[in-house]
Amino acid sequence: MKKRPTLADVAKAANVSLMTVSRAINSKPGVSEDLRQSILMLAEEMGYQPNQIARSLATHHTAAVGLIVPDNTNPFFAQIARGVEDTAYKEEFSIFLVNTVEDPIRERAALDSLSQKNVEGLILCSSRLPDDELEDRISHFPAAVLINRELKTPLSHAITINVNDQGGAKSAINYFINHGRNLIAYLDGPANSLSAKRRMEGYKAALQEAGISFDPQLVECCAPDTDGGRIAAAALLARRPDVNAIYAFNDLVAIGAVQIVEEIGKEVPGDIAVIGVDDTPLSTVIRPELTTLHVNLRYIGRLAMRTLMDTIEGGSSSTAIRIEPELVVRDSA
Repeated sequence: MKKRPTLADVAKAANVSLMTVSRAINSKPGVSEDLRQSILMLAEEMGYQPNQIARSLATHHTAAVGLIVPDNTNPFFAQIARGVEDTAYKEEFSIFLVNTVEDPIRERAALDSLSQKNVEGLILCSSRLPDDELEDRISHFPAAVLINRELKTPLSHAITINVNDQGGAKSAINYFINHGRNLIAYLDGPANSLSAKRRMEGYKAALQEAGISFDPQLVECCAPDTDGGRIAAAALLARRPDVNAIYAFNDLVAIGAVQIVEEIGKEVPGDIAVIGVDDTPLSTVIRPELTTLHVNLRYIGRLAMRTLMDTIEGGSSSTAIRIEPELVVRDSA
């Protein structure tokens, strides 16, 4: 295997000192412009590439950020990650992506690991940690962006990006009610999910405003994936076969619910209408196509990365950003 050229190799080929080559490549004073260009051309011809680890130790600039997601197989987080990575690539930042599989223990380990790597910033999606612990751990990073979490105490170096989950839930429930559905179930998400809590608040508020009593028998908690949706929908419909509408925590849960409705011999949306959340690519793949609350997930990822870079540079003017979802009506409701 051919050895990668080093700074010393370039210096030897240029017949100059190692310090001169270092100054030329790092745009430092003490080298004439003609000599600098000559050294740079020679380095390129030789295939020299700077050692990024050594450079980061010298400059204290790693050009790396951490990205933590609770489930990298969930299209919601996969689309956000793609938006983060696209922006990072354009700005020549590297991404350390960590999947915590919805496990707070693994999330703590990920935060510790990224802190030790001296990343310049952190993007943390849907943290499952308690508020006090989250704020303490975020304080160890020079800049942070939290997606789907809020901070009890605002931090100058931490920006939050949240979807208006309460408003989105209300629009979904109101759509059901306006179309004659009055036995509306909610397939709830993880107990430690802030989004699940906010969607529950919106669900209850919409029912109350319509004069419909909240019935806890119409709520079933589940894991935020297709299997979770199947299990929860099966339990719910066995207990309450009179349900005529289901609002699901996310698109994956909604897809699982659609599968169960059809397996028990009922039709979507004729017998039971279904609405999901997030408008992931799967929502238009399944049949019937899924009515869902749309948010531009790649945009959220790009926004998170741009906001993080602004915060790193000390230029961010906002501490909290809110994204408004839009109900996209398709065939399932």
